[in-house]
Amino acid sequence: MRALLVVNPKATSTSARTRDVLAHALASDLKLDVVSTTHRGHARELARQAAEEGQVELVIALGGDGTVNEVANGLLHRGPDPEGLPRLAVVPGGSTNVFARALGLPNHPVEATGALLSALESGSSRTVGLGFADGTAGTVDAGVPGRWFTFCAGFGFDAGVVGRVEQQRERGKRSTHALYVRQVLRQFVGDPHRRRGTIVLERPGGEPVEGLAASIVCNTAPWTYLGDKAVYAAPAASFDTALDVLGLTRLSSAAVARYGTQLLTSSPERGPRGKHAVSLHDVAAFTLHSQVPLPFQMDGDHLGLRTSVSFTGVRRALRVIV
Repeated sequence: MRALLVVNPKATSTSARTRDVLAHALASDLKLDVVSTTHRGHARELARQAAEEGQVELVIALGGDGTVNEVANGLLHRGPDPEGLPRLAVVPGGSTNVFARALGLPNHPVEATGALLSALESGSSRTVGLGFADGTAGTVDAGVPGRWFTFCAGFGFDAGVVGRVEQQRERGKRSTHALYVRQVLRQFVGDPHRRRGTIVLERPGGEPVEGLAASIVCNTAPWTYLGDKAVYAAPAASFDTALDVLGLTRLSSAAVARYGTQLLTSSPERGPRGKHAVSLHDVAAFTLHSQVPLPFQMDGDHLGLRTSVSFTGVRRALRVIV
């Protein structure tokens, strides 16, 4: 089998030694090409080329969730075709690795490589659903196309936190849980819309949900991880269904303390709840509108400001080796 290993050398837990060890292990069973990314969007370009040329059967992403997102978007450039596209495999090399862990893969590159080789030997794979978001109509920076996401998207408060974290990382700060906590506090102080939300959720056949200050869209559960602790914003979300949404209509000090505690103590059976929390399950299509431009993120990648984003949950979008 011919395979392409796409390596992000700047990912948090990826090193040249890790790359070489994994490439050696994979090359024993695969006809392997190894390419390290050199710029943002490079992984997407490589995966798109592999899909269009039709000679590669498997694309392996070694990196964090951003690398996985780019590879998935490259493979799906012309839309989903689980049987005709190269399969996707993931070797976690980032700081959180939500997609890989949600698939049940080990959160260590060497152990994950062993699991990958076992899955290839046994022919084990699954076809997962993905989310698609089109924010073109509400884009402050025009010309941004729609994009796939593997595990989550956010519009409003949580996307603002992601944007602040990215700014700190660009200044040389390491991606740590303490860094995220500090940026949550700064977003809380600096967000002028947290007390009176500006977001309206509209969906076919359903009543509009108005006044959201934060909206978290989940394609799977958990939503994220704090170390080894899984955090569930929408516990019922699954790769086998459409999309789930957690919306919060108020983010006062008391509400943030309440829902923050509920997230930290969440489980596969229970997520955030209360009079300011709105939960929707298995929604195939909906749009989030805002009266003012708000931050938008997908799979932990801040994508700027939007006033409107349309979401679609696509079942059976991509085959993944597990």
